[in-house]
Amino acid sequence: MIPSEDLAYCTEAIRHGSRSFHAASRLLPGRVRDPALVLYAFCRLADDAVDLQPAKEAAVARLHERQARVYAGKPENQPSDKAFAAIVDTYELPRALPEALLEGLAWDASGRRYATLSELRGYGSRVASAVGAMICVLMRMRDADALARACDPGVAMQLTNMARDVGEDAREGRLYLTIDWCHEMGVDVDGFLQGPAATVAIRMMIRRLIAEGDRLYARSVAGISALPADCRPGTCAAQALYRAIGRMVAHAGSDSVFARAHTGPRQQPGCLLGAVSRSAGTMIMPYSPVMHARPLAETAFLVEASAERDRVSADWG
Repeated sequence: MIPSEDLAYCTEAIRHGSRSFHAASRLLPGRVRDPALVLYAFCRLADDAVDLQPAKEAAVARLHERQARVYAGKPENQPSDKAFAAIVDTYELPRALPEALLEGLAWDASGRRYATLSELRGYGSRVASAVGAMICVLMRMRDADALARACDPGVAMQLTNMARDVGEDAREGRLYLTIDWCHEMGVDVDGFLQGPAATVAIRMMIRRLIAEGDRLYARSVAGISALPADCRPGTCAAQALYRAIGRMVAHAGSDSVFARAHTGPRQQPGCLLGAVSRSAGTMIMPYSPVMHARPLAETAFLVEASAERDRVSADWG
């Protein structure tokens, strides 16, 4: 059981730190919404603990210490840690999932750059798909196919974030455009980081990130029908809000160097209503063989860590 005061703290943290998820969470049933808010708060605050600190590697090491205490049943006396420990115990959350998140944060702390799209998806699998897999565990979904499809939009959402934040990241010395794309387009990486500009080449790469995300959003649709019916609207909403960000970037000429797209009070109601309609349609959705497609190579380790052991043996043997 999550202590009420700790849940209230986590809910408030998400209300201000992740508006899109907070909006989507309102469509989840309470039995999933409350632990999901705790999970998102723990992940959001962990990200902030690294991103906002000058000594980033030390901040990651500190997060490993806190997580170890959570899994030892002795969380630190912080609301997010105590609440997270409660859901780890209640849902038997595989430790490999939050460990993957911390690995992604460590990559950020080291200023890692990504040579290929596969490496970029590997980063997305850690900082976003790991969260999707954890949400599935909170829904009591441990089916390998459902988990694989739940990991797809995690990578897609991270690609959307990257497309939205190209300029902001560059001004902080971060780059999530792949090195091989930059070479292909004749972009000097160090030059771009020193003076970010919305050139034709940069806009083309931003469009490419959005297109890669859209492909994965489309792949994930088949998995929504496998979720509990009362969890589908919230899941559809989370994806709709992020896809809307990608469309806003595209409609702005794919210039996220000098502008940052976001969904606000004007856009959210339409996205949420559309999500409810789409989730209702999953009740009559025709069978799709995509449901049984193998997970992305970059997310397979998350599926293996989360799925029921006997099912994993059958699928991966």
